[in-house]
Amino acid sequence: MDLAIKLIVLLPLVAAAIAGLFCRIIGDRPAQIVTCAALLIAAALSIFVFVRIGFGPENAKLVVVKLFTWMDSGTLAIDWSLRVDTLTAVMFIVVNVVSSMVHVYSVGYMAEDPGIPRFMSYLSLFTFFMLMLVTSDNLVQLFFGWEGVGLASYLLIGFWYDKKSANDAAIKAFIVNRVGDFGFALGIFAVWMLSGSVGFAEIFAKGPDMAHMRIHFLGMDLPALETACLLLFIGAMGKSAQLGLHTWLPDAMEGPTPVSALIHAATMVTAGVFMVVRLSPLFELAPITSAFITLIGGATAFFAATIGITQFDIKKVVAYSTCSQLGYMFFAAGVGSYSAAIFHLMTHGFFKSLLFLCSGSVITCLHHEQDMRKMGGVREKTPQTFVLMWIGTLALSGIGVPYVLGEGIGFAGFYSKDAMIESAYGVHTTVGLIAFWLGTVAAFLTALYSTRLMFMTFYGKYRGDHHTWEHAHESPAVMLLPLYVLGIGAALSGLVAYDWFVGSDWAHFWGTSSIAVKSTGEVLHQAHEVPVWVKLAPLVFALCGIALSYLCYIAMPQLPALVVKRFPGIYALFYNKWYFDEIYDVVFVKPALALGRILWKKGDGATINGLGPDNIAARAQDMAGVLSRFQSGYLYHYAFVMLVGVAGLVTYFMLAS
Repeated sequence: MDLAIKLIVLLPLVAAAIAGLFCRIIGDRPAQIVTCAALLIAAALSIFVFVRIGFGPENAKLVVVKLFTWMDSGTLAIDWSLRVDTLTAVMFIVVNVVSSMVHVYSVGYMAEDPGIPRFMSYLSLFTFFMLMLVTSDNLVQLFFGWEGVGLASYLLIGFWYDKKSANDAAIKAFIVNRVGDFGFALGIFAVWMLSGSVGFAEIFAKGPDMAHMRIHFLGMDLPALETACLLLFIGAMGKSAQLGLHTWLPDAMEGPTPVSALIHAATMVTAGVFMVVRLSPLFELAPITSAFITLIGGATAFFAATIGITQFDIKKVVAYSTCSQLGYMFFAAGVGSYSAAIFHLMTHGFFKSLLFLCSGSVITCLHHEQDMRKMGGVREKTPQTFVLMWIGTLALSGIGVPYVLGEGIGFAGFYSKDAMIESAYGVHTTVGLIAFWLGTVAAFLTALYSTRLMFMTFYGKYRGDHHTWEHAHESPAVMLLPLYVLGIGAALSGLVAYDWFVGSDWAHFWGTSSIAVKSTGEVLHQAHEVPVWVKLAPLVFALCGIALSYLCYIAMPQLPALVVKRFPGIYALFYNKWYFDEIYDVVFVKPALALGRILWKKGDGATINGLGPDNIAARAQDMAGVLSRFQSGYLYHYAFVMLVGVAGLVTYFMLAS
């Protein structure tokens, strides 16, 4: 078991090093083979560890593999250890299965790119940092993985560095995440100050004591644990693109499509959800922060869905879908349904990576066209992608038949999304009810924009360039095979895993080492007791969204234009992403630029350089100019100066005596 865990984590790092450092020696194809093989082996080992941990006895549900002592300074001692429990085992499956499929897919998608070894190396490095994050045994090690995925995302989003838009998007993602990471770092400092430790076992044990502590800051008397948890969640808001720190996520589409699939399904954006669930023993003792998480999650689910219904870039529609689905996960964690949040993280990993990679298949088919207004009828050229993307769309929309075979039968999202919505209602709190209704309305919007994508892309007549249509074709087998694997996950993962995450076997599956068991057990019990209309509401709303989408884009295609004409203000608000970028530009960017210009011109230029180096240089130059006048080149001038000097010295000594 220990060897398998070490290999799961280290194989992607070794593959990244080989492909990145020796690409000129081994060539493109060996770099692809090494990285793909490493991830496929890691994925197979992840399944082995998942079975051993998830279905083993209670005393085998936590394995800690110590590698070495990392820091030892005074009272701060940190071991570099790999902590593997049920939560980590689930993340192993999500990260390595999705990442391995993305690696294989990239062999075909990036076949003509001259930087393919560098790209494969970055993908493997991204996977390694995410694995370091999910296996962390303390907050400092978690922070290492946290910053690592930020670095890898910067490299991958800006992979096509010769494009200004890609560079701008990479910088934007990096800077926005630094805002959240500053709060995250402060949260880590606060936890260490309160508990005297950064190890998970130690801080969880001291959680009840920390709940009674206070922090005095700027004349304020603040609850210590609430403050620490709020700071930690600010970090999650940045990584997982929650409302306020979400603006980097759609711009990340400037990277190659496999990057989008990896970021949005298995790595970076799931880090925030993982962190909140990992630290659930602390968050359940911070009810105010948990309520805030619930509200932010519900608002994000609704907000992002409203934007998704107006976008025309096929990848941005799926990107805003990710932002919305992350909101579901956070409000589930906020009400204490931690296993339901991770359940949706897992199912979402399958169907969201499927949707992104299918989008990449369409983009490849149409010679890198991403505007859905220039598509239509593509199912004729890509029949396999068409079927697989419908599977992902129905999973995202949460379509299924309730009350069949117990809890019903349907696609993956049907089980996990409903579990979260029912949990929000079941807690019977004000913030829970707000999240329930926001999530239910978001389910309607999700079905609307996801089937809108299908109808605009695959149905009707082709609206693009005739030459492009003549050369359009289905993707090669190396790109289709990963789609089939992910399609199976999108179709069946919810049905297979329901009992493990939120059903009758959840207590044994999770044990007592992964999540806040007491809180989760109470919330899941309440979720199973909700009225029938609560269980049916998400499905009914989703079906209504599909029906409206069919009406607008198949039956009456002129209807969307009429709606836009009738409600131009609301459309402009949604289409322009609620003007967050414009607001931030006015409130933060332009004042920062103005302040920087003042400090540059007045502070650095006029004051520091003016009085310092520039002033000294100017005075020296002036003196040199004066002295240079004495350098005439005539001997009699020099003799005269010497005579004056001698006369001056004689006069001085005569007067001095």
